[in-house]
Amino acid sequence: MKQKPIQELNVLIVDDDRHMRMLIRNVVFALGVKDVKEASDGAAALEELEASPVDLVLCDMKMEPMGGLAFVKRLRADPDNLCRLVPVIMITAYAELKTVADARDAGVSEFMAKPISADALNKRIQRVLEDSRHYVEAQDFVGPDRRRGRKDEFEGENRRKTPPTFLEIPGPPP
Repeated sequence: MKQKPIQELNVLIVDDDRHMRMLIRNVVFALGVKDVKEASDGAAALEELEASPVDLVLCDMKMEPMGGLAFVKRLRADPDNLCRLVPVIMITAYAELKTVADARDAGVSEFMAKPISADALNKRIQRVLEDSRHYVEAQDFVGPDRRRGRKDEFEGENRRKTPPTFLEIPGPPP
């Protein structure tokens, strides 16, 4: 599947702070994205994704009533959601190691600490668009393979055994 140029992406921004949504929206517009949707929390984001699929989600972590981690877990766990495997970049002021690990374990594609810059956000977006990691579907996890950049580790007899539920997703959904 051919990767879409950034100008053709449909992006969903999920943040309970209206000013932060506007800031991220302006940065995304400056990067050339023309189709941007917004949601004020995870529950509203799930509704938005049902109504209109997107190519990328930019999501805050701490929101009420449904936060970013709960949103990503629900999104990844719903086999009927067309955006189940969409890349999700978590943007948050909480960048402790445990928070990053929790986001990764929820199925987040990339993690980004606030404050953000246009350059840093562009790099994260390009990284998820060019990401060659497979998506894994297991009993307790759905999302990008958490083992990044260790291709030679699985050569020969020590190679990773691919379970029958392993999904190969070459890029963002169409």
